[in-house]
Amino acid sequence: MEAEVTTNRQGAVNMTIGALLGILALLAYLFIGSRNETLEVQKLLTSKVEQFAATQSKLDSIANVLDEKIIEVRQLGGNIAELERIKRQLNNDKKKLKYDLSFSIQQYNLKIQDYKRFLAQNEADIRRLRDENGTLRSRARALEEEKETILSENEGLKHEKEALAQTVVDYSIQNADLKNKVTLASALKAVNVQLTALAANGKERRGSAFKASRIDRLKISFILPANPVAAKNYKDIYVRILDANGAVVSESGIGGVLWYEGRELGYSTHQAVLFENNDQQVDIYFRRDAAYKPGAYTVELYAEGFQIGDGRFDVK
Repeated sequence: MEAEVTTNRQGAVNMTIGALLGILALLAYLFIGSRNETLEVQKLLTSKVEQFAATQSKLDSIANVLDEKIIEVRQLGGNIAELERIKRQLNNDKKKLKYDLSFSIQQYNLKIQDYKRFLAQNEADIRRLRDENGTLRSRARALEEEKETILSENEGLKHEKEALAQTVVDYSIQNADLKNKVTLASALKAVNVQLTALAANGKERRGSAFKASRIDRLKISFILPANPVAAKNYKDIYVRILDANGAVVSESGIGGVLWYEGRELGYSTHQAVLFENNDQQVDIYFRRDAAYKPGAYTVELYAEGFQIGDGRFDVK
């Protein structure tokens, strides 16, 4: 009888041990499966990150090439409008890439191929510009040599000398015109000029007509569009507020005078703005203690010798 009990106990122990071994085997299987799944996810994430970084690097490289081409074409006197359009498109793609939750390497590879094709096609235009500029430089040197030869000849060659001198003058005028175009291209522009009246309590009223009693300060808001020709530095923005009679609205110690097209103009206020070349918004505030008289007012904006924008408002 005791032997049978012992046998039964031993059987129970064996069953318990078998069950525990089975549970341990199951846990081991689940652990290994979970670990494998985690490794697969990590591999996928690593691959995505590497693809993202490689795409970012390729777009940056193309952007650098575009910048170099824009500079070269500008120096050669060519049209950079298409290059600038592609550069804006590329910048938009770079911005989108930073927040693209549905990032697809295939999609961006197609874009990169399109950019490379454009650069390859544009290189032919640049070669043509180089050749044309080389021809112009050779012609200029030839003209200078001819000028010196003609100046050393007798009076009988006077008419030929005058014709050559006129050619040189025309060439100088063309160069001056080109420099003037570059200066104009680098000028700032103020777009979307908006005027806001701020009451003494800080309440803002935007529009084109305000009550005089509700104007404690005037806010002039506008956007400075990006300009690849303009330098990134501090720009002095001058504001002229003109009443219905054309008189400058200003306060003692605030306004002053600026030079514009060879003459002095009075201004109401000015502010130094760090031009960041990124379509930045600028707000300039103006306050005067005296009340505004009813009538139509004009706001003019100036910078670096150019009028860059204007706006209008009425006071009731």
